[in-house]
Amino acid sequence: MHFEDLSLTMTLLLFASGTLVIGVVGVRLTRIADRLADITGLGEAVFGAVILGATTSLPGVAASITAAAAGHAELAVSNAVGGIAAQTAFLVIADIAYRRANLEHAAASVANLINSTLLCALLALPLLAATSPAWSFWGVHPVSLLMLALYAFGVRLASQARAEPNWTPVRTDETIEDAPGEYDGDTRAVWRVWLAFIGAGAVVGLAGWMVGMSGIALVNQTGLSETLVGGLFTAVATSIPELVTAVAAVRQGALTLAVGGIIGGNTFDALFLVFSDVAYRDGSIYHAIGEQPLFIISLTILLTAFLLLGLVRRQRHGVANIGFESIAVLTFYLVGMAVLIWW
Repeated sequence: MHFEDLSLTMTLLLFASGTLVIGVVGVRLTRIADRLADITGLGEAVFGAVILGATTSLPGVAASITAAAAGHAELAVSNAVGGIAAQTAFLVIADIAYRRANLEHAAASVANLINSTLLCALLALPLLAATSPAWSFWGVHPVSLLMLALYAFGVRLASQARAEPNWTPVRTDETIEDAPGEYDGDTRAVWRVWLAFIGAGAVVGLAGWMVGMSGIALVNQTGLSETLVGGLFTAVATSIPELVTAVAAVRQGALTLAVGGIIGGNTFDALFLVFSDVAYRDGSIYHAIGEQPLFIISLTILLTAFLLLGLVRRQRHGVANIGFESIAVLTFYLVGMAVLIWW
């Protein structure tokens, strides 16, 4: 199928269909993930950050790699980092859905603190790459390899911190600890759960490819900038699983899974830049982008910093039971998107 040959109406229809599939299957992913967190013994924070985070990121991976392979560097980078910004803003919606207290207070976790800090470091590296000499080996910038190593180190650090924490958050009346559920030990049931999880992941990955191809067609058909289409339209569309899973997890009482899924998914999403750099064959992708994608990267670091401050501060109650970090994240995200639209 040649998406560029389709009409604008058909392109929008395919874009909407892919988004709908991503949203519907995302609900099922959350239910399965909560079960697997208990079965594997990893806990909601680690499972949400690594397994669920990576799986719900499949649509974004597919969209960014598709755009990069087609030579659309700004669309690929903007989709990757714009998705992180959107998902951070989605956490505010999950916070509003949890009426008892500030979500970041209730779902306090050392792993979430480590992953938030790791994300800031991962996003700083592309800025360094973009402002450094245009080195590349077989078309891949050395920073991409460094990002992979840093991500692996961060995941290992988070796992070790959960197993043998040197400090723990103070427990309050609003704190909801990650308590594993009971498991009956049926091996066949375990395989069925894993197969269902993998199947749902494959579906959202295919839908993400459809959204990515539709995004390329939208750029060609409408004349909109790649950064706007990637940072706003495809980024939000491919990030729907994070929104759905976060809200669904909150309603199911899996608060650590909700926060861990968003933060862990964001950390994994930073690797979209690595995958895109490999798929982009005209040299380093970091030197093929302009000011707008760099603006989105800087904005995302700021949003993550506010979220990290909220996780450390652990404000119990604020306006409508959401903390200062949620207000700051939502405000700066909306302002940032407005600047991008009117740029």
